[in-house]
Amino acid sequence: MEKAKRFQVSLKVIWGSSIALAVMASIPKLFDADSTPGDLIINSSITLLFSLFIWYYNIYSLPKFSSQRTNKSLFNWKLLLSVVLGILLMVILVIAHQELFQVSKMDAPIMFELRGVLINLIVYMFLHLLFQNYQTQQMGVELERTKAVHLGAQYELLKQQVNPHFLFNSLNTLKSMVDMQDPQSSDFILKLSDFYRFTLESRKMDLIPLKEELQILDSYVYLLKARFEDGFEVIKEIDAQQYDCAIPPFSLQLLIENCIKHNIVSLDKPLKIKLYTENDFLVIENPIQLKRGTLSTGVGLNNINQRFLHLVNKEIEIDKTETHFKVKIPLIYDYHNN
Repeated sequence: MEKAKRFQVSLKVIWGSSIALAVMASIPKLFDADSTPGDLIINSSITLLFSLFIWYYNIYSLPKFSSQRTNKSLFNWKLLLSVVLGILLMVILVIAHQELFQVSKMDAPIMFELRGVLINLIVYMFLHLLFQNYQTQQMGVELERTKAVHLGAQYELLKQQVNPHFLFNSLNTLKSMVDMQDPQSSDFILKLSDFYRFTLESRKMDLIPLKEELQILDSYVYLLKARFEDGFEVIKEIDAQQYDCAIPPFSLQLLIENCIKHNIVSLDKPLKIKLYTENDFLVIENPIQLKRGTLSTGVGLNNINQRFLHLVNKEIEIDKTETHFKVKIPLIYDYHNN
């Protein structure tokens, strides 16, 4: 996993602001007739050294250099400690410059202290606002990373939601065919094997070409017809030019399964499902002949919808009339598998 970017303050900001404060502190001396170049140098050097200390002290007192959590309040004991240390440092700098340069006349110490407190407050507030902004950005990055991981896990679960009842029903159908010594038992076994081989090959893929999905569907439909015989039929009217488009694997299986789950499938009332393309959509249409007592939970359609939202940020469309039910799924033209 990519490491979080460390909080840093540019050396240009630290030194540039310190030099600027030093120059600003010396400006009043330019208008003082009694001031000398030495006075300018002393004022500037004291301010420069003090500003650099305050910058680095506050940087190293940030939470990344301590075991303490970030205090939500901008004004806290750290600011008080910084001010106290700043006052002590300013006293030391003033005394050191008096001894080093043997200056007999300097600004009153209280002026240096007030200047120091003002610089301390400016640097402290600016630095902590920068740090809070950095933390907010890091929280946003971490939140996005967490969302991505969560969505990835959700999508993996969605891909695994292939109805296990289909396998049980297929095995029961196979048992009946074997008991009846149906000559098509061998073909049924081969088709069942093909279908689950497709399942294993495609389960790790986000998208597959429509042509491959239709091949999977052919095996699936063969197994269903062995169970329902002439009570079930899938009519395909799909433009061959759109075979290279992509859809999430097993989308058509889930939609066909959804039709069978909610509608009567019998020799007396055959269920005829039509598949055709309409603009940039693949349409699955079936007549409404609902089973009694069937309650729709919407899990199957929601599964497909969530997969499309996750992969291409598109939703499926549902068109329901009194006699027919249509589901339109977007065809994806530009795609790649992760």
